[in-house]
Formats: sequence, C-alpha cells, structure tokens
Amino acid sequence: MEPRFDLMTNPLGAKIAKRIYNVALAITQSSLPEATQNLVMLRASQINGCGFCVDYHAKDAAAAGEDATRVNLVAAWRESTVFTDAERAALALTEEGTRVADASGGVSDATWADVRAHYDDDQIAALVSLIAMINANNRLNVIVRNPGGSYEPGKFAALAN
Repeated sequence: MEPRFDLMTNPLGAKIAKRIYNVALAITQSSLPEATQNLVMLRASQINGCGFCVDYHAKDAAAAGEDATRVNLVAAWRESTVFTDAERAALALTEEGTRVADASGGVSDATWADVRAHYDDDQIAALVSLIAMINANNRLNVIVRNPGGSYEPGKFAALAN
C-alpha cells in the first residue's frame, strides 16, 4: 500500500503537522497518566481503522513499558480484567466521542459522570482534547492512506522544535 500524499514533504502539511504535534505535546505534559493517553489513542485509532496510528500508538505504548496483554486487549476492553476503573471510563469516553457521527447519541451522561469521578478538571481537559486530536490525526492518515508498519518510537520528536 502506497500513501496517496506525503503531508510531511509538503511545506504547508509539515507546518500543520508541527502545530498538531505541539498540541499533542501539551497533552502529553498534562497530569493525565501516560498509560491512559496511550490506551485512548490506540482505541480511537482502532475504531477509525487507521493502520498508521494503531502501529504508532501500540509501539509507543510498548516503548513506554505498557504490558503487551493490555495493548492486545484494548479492542476488547469491556470483556477484559486488565484495565482500571479510571481507564475504563476514559475508554468509554473515547468510544462515545469517536463514534459521534455514527448516530450513537454522543457522550452519555453516565459515561461523563464516570469520567468526572476519576479525573480532575485538568485531566478531563487533556482527555477531551486528546480524543479530539487523535480523531483528527486518524482522519488525516486515513485520507492520505498512510500505511502502518514502519513507525519507530520517537520518530516525530523533531517536530517539537
């Protein structure tokens, strides 16, 4: 599978990617646990069918020390015992926030209450922003057909400069 377009070699595409990366950096530096961030990005990417982002976030999670069992069970988190209640709340919010276009009714009050019970305001700001940003990234990569398989952890660190 060949990409349709390389955003990173286009001057405007690279400029936009740098801005997106800087938003991601602000989220990364928040108090939202890194493990939760990785699980959320992986789950949204799975839902959206973004091979590049599934590859990226599974490998980043592993590089951060995430257990392979948890990475492998993200797609079946409801039927798994390896996630904390807080992570389950974040994964539910991820799914409901990602599927808003599927006429699913958006984010339920029950899911929102569960998120409020587990996260403070800064963490919620980071979580909501993370869900929005990973969905945007998934769409960019799916539209240009950026394939998964070749990502190496840390590949985009130079964008922060």
